[in-house]
Amino acid sequence: MRVLAIDTALEACAAAVLDTEDGRVASETLPMLRGHAEALVPLIGRVMRQADMPYSALDRIAVTTGPGSFTGLRVGISAARGIALAANKPAIGLTTLATFAAPYLAQDSKTGVTVAIDARHQQVYLQVFGPGGRTLVAPRIAGIADAVRAAAHGPTRIVGTAANMLAAAWPAEGPAPILVAESRAPDIIWVGRLAVATPESSGAPKPLYLRAPDAQPQDAARLPRR
Repeated sequence: MRVLAIDTALEACAAAVLDTEDGRVASETLPMLRGHAEALVPLIGRVMRQADMPYSALDRIAVTTGPGSFTGLRVGISAARGIALAANKPAIGLTTLATFAAPYLAQDSKTGVTVAIDARHQQVYLQVFGPGGRTLVAPRIAGIADAVRAAAHGPTRIVGTAANMLAAAWPAEGPAPILVAESRAPDIIWVGRLAVATPESSGAPKPLYLRAPDAQPQDAARLPRR
């Protein structure tokens, strides 16, 4: 299978091409907080040239769907849907939470993984995976204390952009996390690998926000209608 993977959900602009038939991998990751819209299309072009592969040779296009930056998610999902439409290939969405967990579950499927992404205001986007990748706590937004209570019920590994934040609030009397691995974005290679193993969905990728936008209409600033 040949997959183009795209990630702009958090603090990176990344793309990769994986070919499971001959083992070829091409990838590029640019750490960034903003500017994904300007960087993504040229980056995808470079990765496709590095892979020496036309878009028509792809089998699917995969993209992270969040939670993450509202602007970043729209950039990545729009690009994935546009490429899929132009190449007449399926596009699939993968949550940022699942892509963070994937390499750790592949390494050891018997030990759980807690994924925590900084949602600001002392909150995190959270998902807790048990043995075998089974979801114990579904994706949600939670305060630090609530997130720790949801996750601290057994041996687990804490990963994601808020891994250290969660570990710092971990109860001293409970079992300590086996591993704390903070990173600013998922590994784009694992976005592609997870895409290979994910069943094709019937709908186009859609963003997983988990909360409303911070920006709200300002009624006092509205101009009167004539």
